[in-house]
Amino acid sequence: MKKLILSIVALVATATSASAQSDWKMVITHADGSKTEIKTSDVKDIQYVQQMPYEADANVDQIIIKELYSGGCLKDDGKNFQYDKCVVLYNNCPQKAVVNNLCFGAANPANAQAKNENYGEDGKLVYEKDGFIPVWNGIWYYPYSLVIEPYSQVVINIHGAIDNTQTVTNSVNYANKDYYAMYDPESGYNHTGYYPTPASEIPTSHYLKAVRYGLGTAWSLSVTSPALVMFQTEGDPAEYANNADNIWYPGGEVNQTWACLKALNKNIIDGIEVYAAAYKDGCQKRLTADIDAGYVWLTNYQGHSVYRNVDKEATEALAENAGKLVYDYALGVDDSTDPSGIDAEASMKNGAHIVFMDTNNSTNDFHERQKCSLR
Repeated sequence: MKKLILSIVALVATATSASAQSDWKMVITHADGSKTEIKTSDVKDIQYVQQMPYEADANVDQIIIKELYSGGCLKDDGKNFQYDKCVVLYNNCPQKAVVNNLCFGAANPANAQAKNENYGEDGKLVYEKDGFIPVWNGIWYYPYSLVIEPYSQVVINIHGAIDNTQTVTNSVNYANKDYYAMYDPESGYNHTGYYPTPASEIPTSHYLKAVRYGLGTAWSLSVTSPALVMFQTEGDPAEYANNADNIWYPGGEVNQTWACLKALNKNIIDGIEVYAAAYKDGCQKRLTADIDAGYVWLTNYQGHSVYRNVDKEATEALAENAGKLVYDYALGVDDSTDPSGIDAEASMKNGAHIVFMDTNNSTNDFHERQKCSLR
């Protein structure tokens, strides 16, 4: 009601000032009783911006990548479709998790099967000794405190934050008030194929921001074989990404096309190395062993995702899970499946709390899933 009254008074006063050049003023009374006067002729626009609450970091090391859907699917006419990517985060512990300065980046090169010039003569990645992962082209970050409740997830859309099923039956519907979206056209990532205006159900406070230091109009997360890292910066992410001292170029030649940001290993929360099933003889590691000592295969354009395996022992040990766990999981692809046999999604719908594997080795921790769990 206060906002409505203030808006009406401001609009009337502004209109009166504009038409009669009177000396109307806006008088704003602050919470401490002090007042500020503003000439209405100086007021161009009034907006109300929600101040998001800040919470200190808590249990950051328990936030994991639960699922990555990046390989696309087939349209109804049989053609390829890739504008519907997402990542699902999960709080793997019984306490609330809070993370600030949360960022996402994709390691260089974008595809695991691409020529990788980041290996030295010793066969090691040249940046390993310096303790960083080069994330190419740009980063996305959440400008507020991200809170994840115990044993709960957060869905972050990467491309196509709309109900894609309206045009592509095999795709994903992201029109959900609880979802988040990478959407910041002012950053330069404004290709409307990748970034249509998000569904109205997604609050604008759930939009992630971006810093583009490379070229192009869309963030280049591979549809075949991404290496995704989730990390924090020590201070404001935009300031860090805009600092030229933090930019690294493969081979040392300054070329904006290949500009990468140094994501410090010590600040990386989680990472996943994905290999392309279509190039089984040509994929190479981009993430160092301390971030991800393995990899997981992905067959693209089939609607598949890569999904984290259940820690069977830890999950069955939770007393509250008695009678709630669902077994006989059957959504793996070929010989890639969850060895626990527990159907995590069905169990969670049944009220169970799932503890997922987290050994920093995607070969042990992930499997290829027949379809994104959001479908």
